[in-house]
Amino acid sequence: MALPNPFIYRILLLVSPAEFDQINPRICAWHRFDSSLKSDLFSTALATATGLFLIDPTPLSDSELNQLPQMAPIAGIFVTNANHLRASDKLSERFSVPLVAHEKAFLGQKPARFTAVEAGGLLACGVDVIKIEGAADGELAIYDPQDGGTLIVGDALINFEPHGFTFLPRKYCLNEKTMRRSLRQLLAKPAERLLFAHGTPIVSGASVRLRELLEAA
Repeated sequence: MALPNPFIYRILLLVSPAEFDQINPRICAWHRFDSSLKSDLFSTALATATGLFLIDPTPLSDSELNQLPQMAPIAGIFVTNANHLRASDKLSERFSVPLVAHEKAFLGQKPARFTAVEAGGLLACGVDVIKIEGAADGELAIYDPQDGGTLIVGDALINFEPHGFTFLPRKYCLNEKTMRRSLRQLLAKPAERLLFAHGTPIVSGASVRLRELLEAA
């Protein structure tokens, strides 16, 4: 899904306040409406063993930053694919923290604090990073095993009307069949919650919902 230009994001920050949803004491989601895409863009803040990570963050004012979980300082930024730079580079520079993504998320010039991550294995912050093939370039899912498990996805899965909880539409996929096969690996990660870059979080029974979707496909 194409990114609007930086000027549009500055306007968004001024006229479209972020709406916050405290999922639990460690996880906060927020969204704001993007008039260029005519849809809400969702972001996540996840408190980990090494600090707070922002995932696909849209712009945040100082007062909005104060609404994030206060249990840890910001330690890093995750970007889940090449379409989701959003405000990541600006927040990475502001807080002097790494911007973590798959190498293919930035095919051109890399942000100053870019840190490439490969899928597989537990990161120092305590989360797993899972490569999803066939969706957008550099597509990653992030898995936090604590508190029953949380999955955070980029574009491969969506949850907004009129589509509901479903797969990224074919026209946005690099290879739809490959993406659906690749998503099956998420079933090995027990998750109570599922959060999206495009859609309302699922806050209970996420693994069951995901299995039903994949089996129906």
